[in-house]
Order: sequence, then C-alpha cells, then structure tokens
Amino acid sequence: MKTYFNWSGGKDSSLALHYVLQNPALQVSALYTSVNAAHNRVSMHGVRRELLEAQARSIGLPLHTAELPEMPGMSDYERIMEKGVSQLRAEGFEAAIFGDIFLEDLKRYREEQLARLSMPCLFPLWQKDTRELIAEFIGLGFKAVIVCVNGRHLDESFCGRIIDESFLADLPDSVDPCGENGEYHSFVFDGPIFQQPIAFTVGEKVYREYAAPKDEKNQCFSPTPQPPSGFYFLDLLPA
Repeated sequence: MKTYFNWSGGKDSSLALHYVLQNPALQVSALYTSVNAAHNRVSMHGVRRELLEAQARSIGLPLHTAELPEMPGMSDYERIMEKGVSQLRAEGFEAAIFGDIFLEDLKRYREEQLARLSMPCLFPLWQKDTRELIAEFIGLGFKAVIVCVNGRHLDESFCGRIIDESFLADLPDSVDPCGENGEYHSFVFDGPIFQQPIAFTVGEKVYREYAAPKDEKNQCFSPTPQPPSGFYFLDLLPA
C-alpha cells in the first residue's frame, strides 16, 4: 500500500515512522508537513523550513508541504489540507499515517476529514503507553531537542533540553511523558530513520503569547475554546 506520512519533525513522528518502515505491507513514499508560509516554519513547532527539508533528505523521502497562512481559521486550514491530500490521492497515495497516541477528538477529526477524500488513516502508536514509548524512543538511539514548551505546563528551563532519562525524571507528574497534550514539542536530529544527523546551532529563545480566537468554530486544532497561552520557543539554525 502506497502511503504518505504526516511529518512534524518531532519525536512521535519519528518513532511512528520507524514503526511503519519496518512493515513490508506499507510503502511510505512521501512526508507531508504543514508549514507557516509567512515565517517558513513548521506549524506549532516553530522549526525552520530548512531544517525540515534537511530531515527529509536524511530520511530519503520527498517532502510535500501544506502552506498555511498566519493563524489560519478552521475553514482555511481544511481548504488547504483538502487541496494537498487530493493531489496526493491523484498521485496514487492510498493511506495517510499519523503519529497520534491517545487524543480521541483529534483522531476522529482526522478520520472524518480524510474519509471525505477516500483516504484511510493509520495510527501506528495509537493507545500505546506514553512512558513506554518515550523510553523506546531513547533506547533506539533517537536524539531530540525541545523546541517549544507550553508555559502553563513547563517553565522556560525545559526549552532547549535534550530528551533523555534526566529530562523525563524532571518532568512534573502532571505532564504526559510524550507531551501528548501539547506540553512540549521537539526536533529530532538523529536516530535510526536518518542516514546522517541533522546539523544545527542553537539560536535565541523567545516567549510568545497567543490569544484564543473569538469564534469557536474558527479555532484550529482544539475541540473547545482555550484561554490565552504562552509558549517558549527555541530557534534552531541550520549549520
């Protein structure tokens, strides 16, 4: 089955891709990533497009992108994603693969949206224990740096840390080990899916606060309206 992988560049994506690359029944033929076109950065993670492209080259798969505007509304997001998936469907892709673990609303949303385009969804990490998954991620030799943390869950000191046993030991009990509730996001720069490590240097760390959209129906990526959130971002620069 010819599939494309919804790639974020982070730890869940990397582990899920590692899983499916071991499955001879699945032919992963492309990566698909949403990018903030105004800033040339991966949506929600804030990673530069150049580093995303470097990951794809090292993995050895072509990269397709959905070019999103700044702060897209739900209608904009769905229109752009539908166009991209329709093109992939026309190119012979038969299924979409995601790295989601336990967010039921998000899984249902993805399945409903892609069902309209006759594109089945596969979730190789679904309902696996997140503590076991992150331990497996480390044990396989993956290396990742934290590039974004939600200030409501973690303080600034976590931004820029490497995911290892020390990092996991310092996480508050209220934080999911994989950050599945959006507590943190990562950039994976080495591991078994890469032909060579991704070279980068560490740039500045910035704090951004985002107000929730006033229109509940126009709020992307969230089933319910959210209060303003502050995020710490670490800028990684291509080396």
